[in-house]
Amino acid sequence: MNLAAPSHIANYIAGELQAPINGKYMPNTNPATGEVYSQTPDSDIDDVEEAVGAARAAFPLWSTTPAEERFKILNRIAQLIDDNLDALALAETNDNGKPLSLSKRVDIPRASSNFRFFATGIMHFSTESHNMEDKAINYTLRQPVGVVGCISPWNLPLYLFTWKIAPALASGNCVVAKPSEVTPMTAYLLSIICRKAGLPPGVLNIVHGTGPGCGSAIVTHPGIKAISFTGSTRAGKEIASTAAPMFKKISLELGGKNPNIIFADCDWDKMMNTTIMSSFSNQGQICLCGSRILVEDKIYEKFKHEFIARTKKLTVGDPLEDTSKQGAVVSQLHFDKVLSCIELAKQEGGTILAGGQALKMSGRCENGLFIEPTIIEGLGPHCRTNMEEIFGPVVTIQPFSTEEEALQLANTSDYGLSATIWTQDISRANRVAGKVHSGIIWVNCWLLRDLRTPFGGFKNSGVGREGGWDALRFFTEPKNVCIEL
Repeated sequence: MNLAAPSHIANYIAGELQAPINGKYMPNTNPATGEVYSQTPDSDIDDVEEAVGAARAAFPLWSTTPAEERFKILNRIAQLIDDNLDALALAETNDNGKPLSLSKRVDIPRASSNFRFFATGIMHFSTESHNMEDKAINYTLRQPVGVVGCISPWNLPLYLFTWKIAPALASGNCVVAKPSEVTPMTAYLLSIICRKAGLPPGVLNIVHGTGPGCGSAIVTHPGIKAISFTGSTRAGKEIASTAAPMFKKISLELGGKNPNIIFADCDWDKMMNTTIMSSFSNQGQICLCGSRILVEDKIYEKFKHEFIARTKKLTVGDPLEDTSKQGAVVSQLHFDKVLSCIELAKQEGGTILAGGQALKMSGRCENGLFIEPTIIEGLGPHCRTNMEEIFGPVVTIQPFSTEEEALQLANTSDYGLSATIWTQDISRANRVAGKVHSGIIWVNCWLLRDLRTPFGGFKNSGVGREGGWDALRFFTEPKNVCIEL
């Protein structure tokens, strides 16, 4: 199977690869080199309409396909992702700018795991039964919603794309999906994999395009009954305001401004190694990154000096080089945004302890979009830099003196996606975990994920839960049947 990147990406509708109906394309740029290396469809409502029609036609058969058969097909997709890891990882790195080693180690294996987990999960997905003594028996049927829309972001392109479509397909729905127009290549390659795996035509349809041109057509289409979206809080608000009056099911996984709370009794080496990762992995372009580091004052100076020293040793360079720990940020638009946020931090009185500058590379990456990993000190909890999501290689550090102060600082943000707590005191760990206003809490670790558990945030970080049985429940509708005895 040839998974080479094409010069023109195609939509995947009714099992066929096809050009956008309007004939329009957008340039797909490698952010590490500045090179336009393919063209992406600029699809619109006509392509979405065709995709919905294909999904509707496929739904009656797919929704009644035995779970075991759906398991076999989705498991074949997982295996083909594994078999083509190198090609998929290279495509993701070229689209996203992240180090190739990260794509190979995390993103592509987790995409495979998503399909494998939900393929297996649907085989064990049970429903409830309630006996009313000698009067009646109630049982619950969980039936697929129908045609659903899945819209995914650019930061973890294949990983988060499959995170949505795998449970939707496993539970018997047909899908109209839109990957980010900034990072479209792995979704296109997944189209080829799905055809090879024998996924019936129309069960999964992938339409490429912009949010306003293509994404909004998915959200507003009356034939699409549920929307699963990961992206910015701004876009999430727009989707909610549109979908809610149409009584669509919605799951919104939005932004994060996550606290990393470090107590003096932490396991120092493990904490420091993990904090470097949780701050700057994928150039800080992960919604779960710990962008606000809160450190107990007893160890603050020690932490600051070692954290700065380790951050300055991170190699920013060509994503294809094994030595590169940091790659390029994803686009010119995002590059400009991150740099403007660093300037704002200076205006707010922050001190740049490390980084803070764009980097000019030589050779293949001389036109790339690289920013130094940046540490900022001296900002108050309510300043914009500590309240607004930057989504780049930028963290703030701040001391605290008591557990109560740490919680107050942690909960100041309007976001509530995740938090990390570092302490050897198990009572404190449980106490603080229960009081931090975040949907995901890691204690003495970060990004350790069990796919059986719910995933999602509080406040401006979204509504609904993905992952595990929550995802399969989201993509099904419960129907109660009561039989009188």
